[in-house]
Amino acid sequence: MADLHAVYYRAPDGSEPVRDFLDALQGEVAATLALQIDRLNLLSDEVPHLPFPHSSQVDGELRELRCHHGRQLFRVLYRRSDRLLILLHIFAKRTAKIPGSEITIAHDRWADFKARMDADPRRPPRAAGHDAP
Repeated sequence: MADLHAVYYRAPDGSEPVRDFLDALQGEVAATLALQIDRLNLLSDEVPHLPFPHSSQVDGELRELRCHHGRQLFRVLYRRSDRLLILLHIFAKRTAKIPGSEITIAHDRWADFKARMDADPRRPPRAAGHDAP
């Protein structure tokens, strides 16, 4: 079975909030986070999750990728859709617990993603790339 593939959630307006967040960071910070996010592409059915402390379950099937650059902490909230890991939301972590508002953003984006994916026919913009489901 093929490995899983991490992709950015694409909003109905065509924006990609996680990519936009990374693009707004300083070069070294963005590069470090991109490498940490890339670890998700190593996952497969045999190894479906990175072990703690790299990743953990947040709420139901919503998971967090725990990223850092020096003392700066970041969280990427994501969910699996078949062979894809949808990167729904990213934020700088400043509190011990993930704020409910950050979880709500991820859930809302997942609901939007699923609604468009489950539509018949699927409604653009698609999850990622021209050949994405």
